[in-house]
Amino acid sequence: MTDRALSVVRAGALTTVQDRGRPGHAHLGVPRSGALDAPAAALVNRLVGNPPEAAVLETTLGGCAVRPRSTVVVAVGGAPCPVSVDGRPAPWGAPVRVPGGALLDIGPARWGVRSYLGVAGGVAVEPVLGSRSTDLLSGLGPPPLTDGAVLPLGRPAGPPARVDAAAQPGPPAELVLRVTLGPRDDWFTADGMRTLVTRAYRVSAASNRIGLRTEGPALTRALRGELPSEGMVLGAVQVPPDGRPVVFLADHPTTGGYPVIAVVRAADLAAAAQATPGTPVRFRVVGRR
Repeated sequence: MTDRALSVVRAGALTTVQDRGRPGHAHLGVPRSGALDAPAAALVNRLVGNPPEAAVLETTLGGCAVRPRSTVVVAVGGAPCPVSVDGRPAPWGAPVRVPGGALLDIGPARWGVRSYLGVAGGVAVEPVLGSRSTDLLSGLGPPPLTDGAVLPLGRPAGPPARVDAAAQPGPPAELVLRVTLGPRDDWFTADGMRTLVTRAYRVSAASNRIGLRTEGPALTRALRGELPSEGMVLGAVQVPPDGRPVVFLADHPTTGGYPVIAVVRAADLAAAAQATPGTPVRFRVVGRR
C-alpha cells in the first residue's frame, strides 16, 4: 500500500477535488466544472512543482485539515487564511514541507471564499471523462471530502518554486463584471437594460459553485413567454422569474430556459469565485453579441 496519500481529519464546510475541469462534454449534459478560481489553483500547483493540470483541493470559507502519510510539499493560496503544521504557523502563498504524520490545518478564510491546497504530485483520484474534478451538479468525480477519507497522491513532477511568498490578487471589495450583451437582451425593457448597467447589486449568500446569485433591483421583461431550453455557457448571466441576475459558474447546467441577458468575460470569473456575500456587484457592458 502506498504511503503517498492524505488522510482527511477535518473536511470543512465544503472541500472538493478540482483541476482544470472537463470541457467539451456539454452535449452529454456534463458541465465543465474545475476550480472556480483557476489562477489561484494554477499558482499553488506551480509553487509545489506540479503541472497546471494537477488536481488540488478547493475549500469553502472554513478551510480543512489533512494529515499526509509521508513527507510532502504543499502550498496554500486563493482566499488568505491561517496555515499551521502541528499547531505551528506556516506561510500562506509559499511552498511548505509537511512531515509524514503531521497535521496540516488550513483555517477559515480571513477574506474571500475559496482557498486552494496544492500538494506535490497532485491529488491522484481516478479521473472521470478526463478530469478529477468534483461536479456538484451532475455528481461526477469524487464526492466532497468527508472526515476520515483518504486521498491518493501522485509522484512529484518537479522541485518546488524558490519563493518566500507569491503575490496573489486579494478578494474584491467591489465586483465589477465586464459583460457582452446577448443573446436574449431583447427580452428585457429599456428600463431593465438600464437597471442592469447602472444599479448596484450584492452577492447573495445563496451563491454556490453552480452560480453567483445576486440581490438587488429586478430586471423588467419585455417578453412574458418562456424560452425552450437552450445551451448555456460559463459566465452566462441568466435572469430567472424574480428578475435578479445569476452568473453561471463552473458547475452550471448545460441547458436552461430562462433568458440570458449577457455573458461575463472569462477573466472576471476568478474574482466572482472569491466575492463574499454582501459584496457590491456592478455589470459593465464591453460588447454586444
